[in-house]
Amino acid sequence: MIGIIGILSTFVIIFGMYAMSGGKIEIILEAAPHEFPMLMGGAIGAYLVANSTVVLKATMREIMKTFKGPQWKKQDYRDLLCLMFTLCKLMKSKGMISVEQHIENPHESTILSQYPHIIHDHFATDLICDTLRTLTMGMENPMQIEEIIDKQLEKHHHESTGVGHGLQSMSDGLPAIGIVVAVLGVVKTMASINEPPAVLGAMIGGALVGTFLGVFMSYCVVGPIASRNLAIHAEEQQFYFIIRDILVAHLKGMAPQVSIEMGRGQIPTHFQPTFLEMEEATSSIKIEG
Repeated sequence: MIGIIGILSTFVIIFGMYAMSGGKIEIILEAAPHEFPMLMGGAIGAYLVANSTVVLKATMREIMKTFKGPQWKKQDYRDLLCLMFTLCKLMKSKGMISVEQHIENPHESTILSQYPHIIHDHFATDLICDTLRTLTMGMENPMQIEEIIDKQLEKHHHESTGVGHGLQSMSDGLPAIGIVVAVLGVVKTMASINEPPAVLGAMIGGALVGTFLGVFMSYCVVGPIASRNLAIHAEEQQFYFIIRDILVAHLKGMAPQVSIEMGRGQIPTHFQPTFLEMEEATSSIKIEG
């Protein structure tokens, strides 16, 4: 919602102040229906060439995500700490074999099914279950597990930020495409060189609208959307860092309370629960086999 307000404010302020300062808005309105499709057509065409089918299919979803914000809220971080505490406590008290029934069918697990928003995220579920499955197979070296998880996180982050980087490349190219559109407008103007100065002035002004739109769309629309999208994915990545840090801390022999405290430190400050809040939340958790 804030993002939409920001874009609308940019339009209103820039065009409003231009009109108030004596600028002739009708020149822009007359040129825009021709200049804007040329500009965005070139930008979208380049975007199609530069990106994979996977990125193209995810583009609209990622743009919507930019305006919705991160999927993880404060309650989700609390739930993750409670979930990881339960699993660590179960492994600590009843051994690694006790988690097998939960990781093989996470949606039917009496533990994981208590947190539907978490298990709805396929990567989070797979990260937890696959790592625990690896532990049940005998790999319990903390450094090796951390390295394996880091590679998975790097791969996931690279794939999830494809649209953001693609939009950033589009933003970088829009000013140059705007110049191309403006040059075509000048070519059109030169073909009408015999027209009166007033007509030529209007035609040159219309041509320059292409340059203006290219810079405007780059720095006021597409660029901010790309930056926000990348920032959202960076914040969401912290959710998976918490899983990694808690599991590594558990493998190092730390108590479940200490392990989740290691994870709590990775939570973004504005979502981070206090130590007392987590102590109260975990004290009521009953460990079942």
